[in-house]
Amino acid sequence: MASPWIIGFLVFTLGPMIASVYFSLSEYSVLKPARFIGVENFARMFSNDPRYWISIYNTAYYTVLQVPLGIVVALAIAILLNQGLKGENLFRTAYYMPSVVSGVAVSMLWLWLFDPTLGLVNDVLARLGISGPRWLQDPAWSKPALVLMSVFGIGGTMVIFLAGLQGIPESLYEAAMVDGANWWQKTRNITIPMITPTIFFNLVMGFIGSFQVFTQAYVMTNGGPVNSTLFYVLYLYQNAFRFFKMGYASAMAWVLFFIVLALTLVQFRLAGRWVYYEAAAPTAGR
Repeated sequence: MASPWIIGFLVFTLGPMIASVYFSLSEYSVLKPARFIGVENFARMFSNDPRYWISIYNTAYYTVLQVPLGIVVALAIAILLNQGLKGENLFRTAYYMPSVVSGVAVSMLWLWLFDPTLGLVNDVLARLGISGPRWLQDPAWSKPALVLMSVFGIGGTMVIFLAGLQGIPESLYEAAMVDGANWWQKTRNITIPMITPTIFFNLVMGFIGSFQVFTQAYVMTNGGPVNSTLFYVLYLYQNAFRFFKMGYASAMAWVLFFIVLALTLVQFRLAGRWVYYEAAAPTAGR
């Protein structure tokens, strides 16, 4: 019964992973057979490739801004849409729809929105008396522009938060109302602690997703201007399919794997300090 799964795993997952390990230790241009060179790709990556470190910085910059912003905005919208307001199903659908739209289509839309002369964003700012920047054409604003654009696709995160909010027992809010708690006190002392597992899940997935940011930079800026949006995966792609340095790209892929793995393990290690699990509460209270 498990044979099809095992065959699929060996052919499409384990096999490519083993090949990637070998290529990461080789010089391989696709057109010629791979030549084993040991750890030379890794040594060159860390000591003789300034663009590699630029891609690390750009990806870290994007992650540090995008992950907290995405979680805060998604949680705020989820709380707003969990109040039993009229027409909330319509608004839930409206907020979720952008997350299922093709990344290329979304990128094309935001190319127009961020256009410095014809775009809607600068037009709105001009009506408010603010002179908008050149966004994707300005190295200082290109990464913040992509961070702002990422908020457009928080529908999936919002839906997960909604599921978490609806799992909170109503009796907790009723007890708080009897004690005279206001909205903020209920949010701070009931809502936030009860959904910390959901926040933790979205935090882990957000970090993993942000380290793999690619489509918007590839479609909208191709890494420019002046390498300001040259993210890690985009540079990996360029090495593999533009410069045909498959070995070097494989080495980059493994470094990215260990970076994401390390960050995920750190988050799991720290989770015990702030994530509240209802089943663990009696043990913690002893």
